[in-house]
Amino acid sequence: MSDRGPFGDLRDRLSSFRTRLRLFFLLIVIVPMVAVTLVVFKLIAESEQGQADARVAGRQEAAISLYYNARSRADRIAAQIGRDPGLASALRAGDDAAVQRAVVRLRASTRADRIVLERSGTVLAQAGDPGASFPARRTLVADGRTVADLEVSVQDAATYATLVRRVTRLETLVLRNDRIIASTIPAPGSPRLPPSGASGKVEVGGQEFQAASFAAPGFGSERVQVTVLEPHAQTASAIRRGRLKAGVVLAGFFLLALVSALVVSRSLNRQIEEFLAAARRLGAGDFSARAPTRGRDQFAQLGGEFNNMAAELDGRLRELAQERLRLELSLRRIGETFASSLDRDGLLEIVVRTAVDAVDAVGGHALAQREIDGDLVPVAGVGDGSLPAAVAEAEREVLATGQPSLAEVDGGHALAHPLRAGPAAGERADVVTGLISVWRPERAFTHRERELFHYLAGQAAVSVENVGLHETVERQAVTDELTGLSNRRRFQETMSAEVERSKRFGQELGLVMLDIDDFKAVNDSYGHQQGDLVLREVARILRASSREIDEPARYGGEELAVILPGTGLPGAYELAERVREGIEALRLPIVGDPGAEPLQITASFGAAALPTSADSVRGLVAAADEALYQAKRAGKNQTVRAP
Repeated sequence: MSDRGPFGDLRDRLSSFRTRLRLFFLLIVIVPMVAVTLVVFKLIAESEQGQADARVAGRQEAAISLYYNARSRADRIAAQIGRDPGLASALRAGDDAAVQRAVVRLRASTRADRIVLERSGTVLAQAGDPGASFPARRTLVADGRTVADLEVSVQDAATYATLVRRVTRLETLVLRNDRIIASTIPAPGSPRLPPSGASGKVEVGGQEFQAASFAAPGFGSERVQVTVLEPHAQTASAIRRGRLKAGVVLAGFFLLALVSALVVSRSLNRQIEEFLAAARRLGAGDFSARAPTRGRDQFAQLGGEFNNMAAELDGRLRELAQERLRLELSLRRIGETFASSLDRDGLLEIVVRTAVDAVDAVGGHALAQREIDGDLVPVAGVGDGSLPAAVAEAEREVLATGQPSLAEVDGGHALAHPLRAGPAAGERADVVTGLISVWRPERAFTHRERELFHYLAGQAAVSVENVGLHETVERQAVTDELTGLSNRRRFQETMSAEVERSKRFGQELGLVMLDIDDFKAVNDSYGHQQGDLVLREVARILRASSREIDEPARYGGEELAVILPGTGLPGAYELAERVREGIEALRLPIVGDPGAEPLQITASFGAAALPTSADSVRGLVAAADEALYQAKRAGKNQTVRAP
């Protein structure tokens, strides 16, 4: 053991707590501030990017206006050309050479950059700069019919790009059929530009730009796209300036919050050390120790509660021994009353809770068989299951030896006590049919705690045996011993209850009665043991064909019945037929003569239902019985429905 003593450990813990407290205050300052910084920086970047997009979009509108101006001038010249009589005469005459001469003449006179005449997609004549773009279109009509399509351009792509750059201060690219035909950027390469109507960040000529594109018509089927670009360096510079300003403001807030956190941390540490000093004195037995109660905050309230605790603790310790003695006496009186309980699960729940409290365990449970030769399953429990290894070891020893057991595994301690069935419960008296266990960590159970636990468990074992005897008697009182079905008494009780329930809730109630055909002949020919076998097998089929809520019963002799809650006459008839077919399929060995030909039997059935066939218990039984005997009179091995 360390020679530093408990107070040295407390000093270490205090130091550790102080460190954790300061770290906590730093975290509640740093983490939010870092999060705010990230959010603010992101918002600044998004804001500047949005402004850049807006600038590019606004200047793109200027570029579009310049395009429309060029189109408008071209449209006026196209109208002038369309009125030229020489061109009209050449077109009417179909003289292609004259048309070409007229186009060359008109280009020179109108100073258009390019003129193109087409008919049905075929160029008739053209003149001018192939680099011209943004043509105006007109359809030429003579004598009520279309003679040609006229396209006129007054501006080439390079001139337009230079004009856009001068007006908008944006770099400009003009593409025809996805090929650059004009650019204000030297050696632009083959950049991937945003499609028409879109914007985005692109790299052109080794530089990053914010770009926006729009579509413009070209000559014939040509696709023309104009892209304006703003250097991304402008946006990046604006983002840096915004972040610098925000960073200065956030740094000031951060410094202020950090200083405040350290001041609060120092104050809390001082108050905690005062509480710790009072706790040390109290732990040493000085019940006059008092904690500080300055102010009206939660620490002052905590100090007041601490002082109240110190004042009461001495009295509580003196009372503890007396309370322990009274508890043991009470537990013994509780144990003596266990034998009068007939609720097995409720009894075991009380036993487990009482045992856990009595021996200061952290958990406990009871295991028991739900049926003869069944597995042990939990039926009651309390507390946690944190010591499975120790509990399993104690219970394994109980099952192996049949004796109470104590186990210790990995610092966990467990007690287990067997429960045995009485002879009348269908078990041998030495067979373990259940057990009770309790457990706790670290501290071993004292001799007195073990005695008290085994006393309570022993009393519970006696009571469980009494419960088993009581259940056996109750079961025998309502069960036919030969078939395992309900007897006539239980049948009458169930019929009365189900008829009453059916009337109250307006539900149907079915009843099927059956009689084994020629059963007396079976007894006379093969003996009563053969007759008992027939009854058991018929009962087995009846039970297997019934639902959980149905009540199969032996009505008397070879006559059986089944009550069918919530079932009408068709359902009762269907079940009767299913049982009848199952009985007809039976092939029973002859008792005492295994080599003889198997015995085949049949049964007759009567089906009735409430309210279809009757409106009372007596009437329903009479209706089903009458239908049964109609089946007998009609030749047996059949089902008859009551009217």
